[in-house]
Order: sequence, then C-alpha cells, then structure tokens
Amino acid sequence: MHELSIATAIVEQAGEIARADGADGVSSVTVRVGELAGVVPDALHFAFEVARDGTALASARLVVEQVPAHAWCGECAEEFALGMPPFFWCPSCDRPSQELRSGRELEITGVET
Repeated sequence: MHELSIATAIVEQAGEIARADGADGVSSVTVRVGELAGVVPDALHFAFEVARDGTALASARLVVEQVPAHAWCGECAEEFALGMPPFFWCPSCDRPSQELRSGRELEITGVET
C-alpha cells in the first residue's frame, strides 16, 4: 500500500510547515488528489491515521479534495472529462487528445494549526 508512504510524507511536510510557523500542533491538513494520481482516498485516510500517531499531527484531520481528470483537445479547442478508466478521445471531434489539464495532482494545499 503506497498510500502509507504518501501519508508519512504528508505528516512530515505538514509538521515542518507547523514548526516553521512556530506552532506545536496541526489540527488539519488539506491535500488535492487527482483522479489519475493512483491514490485511493479511503486508503490514504487510513494510512494518515497510522502515520500521524506520536507526531505533532496526532489529532489532525485529513481533508482530501478530489480533482477530476480533464484533457484539452487542440483540434476543436474544448476541455473534456476523461472518466474512469480514462478515455483520451475528444467527444466533440472524435480525435485523441495530447494534453492532460488536470487529474495527476498530489499536493498539500493547506495546514491548519
């Protein structure tokens, strides 16, 4: 389960951010997870609970914002949802897309102390 290594990294980075701000603890961490990032949100929540034990985030809450996958069609200048499994063909002009606009995100967007 690679979500445990991701959760451990989140705990470490959020702890560093809190220390840099002079805070002793963290109440919540918000992360954006793209639909194509290969991360299962429920598994990440579980792993976060394990990784936070004994740290400044021991009672912190994890907020996961899911980002849908979208691609851009250069032929007809239209953005479209890829869905799951992802389908990279433009629904308007029936041509393949070469540009992924969103869906691979995996980033901390907020740390509340």
